[in-house]
Parts: sequence; structure tokens; C-alpha cells
Amino acid sequence: MKLIKYIAAVLGSIVVLSSCEKNDVPKGVDELAHHYYAIFVPNNNTAVTVTRSQSTLVKFPVQFYSTFVRDYDAVCKYAVTVYGQTAPAVRGVDYNVVDKNGNIIPSSDTTYSITFPKAVQAMDTIYLKLLNNTAPGVRKFEVQILDNITTQYEVDIFSTAYRRPVQIN
Repeated sequence: MKLIKYIAAVLGSIVVLSSCEKNDVPKGVDELAHHYYAIFVPNNNTAVTVTRSQSTLVKFPVQFYSTFVRDYDAVCKYAVTVYGQTAPAVRGVDYNVVDKNGNIIPSSDTTYSITFPKAVQAMDTIYLKLLNNTAPGVRKFEVQILDNITTQYEVDIFSTAYRRPVQIN
């Protein structure tokens, strides 16, 4: 008899709990609804070594994280910097920042951008072309994804995957 009471109590509890309405609360918080992330793939800050005579483009895949489709395009900014480098590479002498077809992307200040239409999650690539500079010695620079804060959105970075140190041998 006790067993029947326990079984009845368990079944009654299941019926009561399963009849509750599910609350369709959206995921996330409003403050972060227009906050996105762009990182290098793989997700690390590992240095890359390339040879100056490499004829193929150097590729740095970038992952853009988003869970929404928006009515605006999100822009990921990146820069090529030689700050703090003991043997700095020179843009236009050692390398150029190019598109996937090898065409030089102009920049007045070493910053560039990748646009993600409608802020949809996607992968894109930063391309560099080595210029086979015959000057002796190693050349160094770093490609860095930058924070891009606008009035509509923010494209942020992960501290573990926002820079790619490059050494040209």
C-alpha cells in the first residue's frame, strides 16, 4: 500500500511540473545584444614565421562571433604594427596587406577593416604578400585585431587571440 502511495505521489508531481508554462525568455542581456567578437583562428596569439621568398599569400583566418542578423554591417578593425620590434618590417618593402586576389589594400595609417554584412557570424581572412626583400636579417611585425566601438555596436577581442606576431626570415 505504501508503494502505491509513493508511485501516485511521484506521478502526481510529474503531472504538476509538466503542466507548467515554459517562459520564453531570450538568451543574453540587452546591454550585450550589439556586442560581437573577432578573433584569430586558431584561438591563440602564437607567432608565425615565414620565408621572405614565399610566393603564396600569408593567410590569417578571422572568426566573427554573432548570434543575430542585424540591419547594419559590423566592421572589424585590424592594424599592422612594428611597435617595440627590434628589426621592424617595412610595409611596401618587406610585405603588403592585400585582398584575396593579391591587390594592395590602401591605408594611410596601417589600420584596415573587414566588414561582416548584417553582423552575421562568419569567417574571413587577412592576407599579406611578402615582397622578397633581399636585405639581410630577420624582419618583424605584428597583425592585431582592434576593438571597434561605435554608437550601434562593439566588435571586441579575446585576449588569447587578438594578435599574430610575424617574423620574416
